[in-house]
Amino acid sequence: MAWHFALMIDPADVDDTRSDFAATFTEVDPAAPALTVGELSTQRGDGIFESIGVIDGHPQEVEAHLSRLAHSAQLCDLPVPHAEQWRQAVALAASACGAGEAVIKLILSRGIEHGPTPTAWVTAAPAADFSIARSRGIRVVTLDRGYALDVPSRAPWLLLGAKTLSYAVNMAALREARRRGADDAIFTTSDGYVLEAPTASLILRRGDAFLTPAPNAGILHGTTQLSLFEHLAAQGFETGYETIPVAELHTVDAAWLVSSVRLAAPITAIDDVDVPMDAALTVSMNDYLLSPRD
Repeated sequence: MAWHFALMIDPADVDDTRSDFAATFTEVDPAAPALTVGELSTQRGDGIFESIGVIDGHPQEVEAHLSRLAHSAQLCDLPVPHAEQWRQAVALAASACGAGEAVIKLILSRGIEHGPTPTAWVTAAPAADFSIARSRGIRVVTLDRGYALDVPSRAPWLLLGAKTLSYAVNMAALREARRRGADDAIFTTSDGYVLEAPTASLILRRGDAFLTPAPNAGILHGTTQLSLFEHLAAQGFETGYETIPVAELHTVDAAWLVSSVRLAAPITAIDDVDVPMDAALTVSMNDYLLSPRD
């Protein structure tokens, strides 16, 4: 991925009375060094992030992403991001994206070790080509996430509901899925319930009802899943949240992994068991997700 825009943000230089935050931004060469060796995002993964899809220069679901960034900051005891400052940073990054699909990343770390303030930056780059995943579908395997359904409520210090930079486990899960001949994974709890994918939300279809695992077990509330549920509900479909046993994955009428950049990828097999694919509905979903959304 060739990064083509990078913007450092000063999160400490914030005044609620100001409306223009341009002075708090510094555009940097995305190919040049920008972080110090004491930066805790690289030393410990101590920070949070969001990935925003961009379609023809339009950043999608910005407010939902900023809200989740603030939620992650609260869980991680980081200063709450100033929404307008980040909103303007996103707009500036989007203006550098041009036609086609791109991705904007928002990163907020605890900063330099023993330093006075957090470090924050925004990047923009062309998105990967996900046309094959959207049209032909993906094969997934289930992988044990290593904790029971009630662990997030009993151990909030595990930060299981925050979108942190500590993605080593998520990336390891994707590598394991590929070793097993699959494209992606669905995490499950050790006591047999469905969670989410390493980088996506899961949507299941049962008849005319669309379901996703209830976000009460450290599951990130997916911005794309929320938007797609609103779209489906407007079309007259039932949508809902359930605690879903793993065994029910093999009884659904269709399934998708959805995320901000890949959008809706239909699942064609789970643990080598075929899943029906609704090609027409998938096209309709992605047509919606590719339309400008605020």
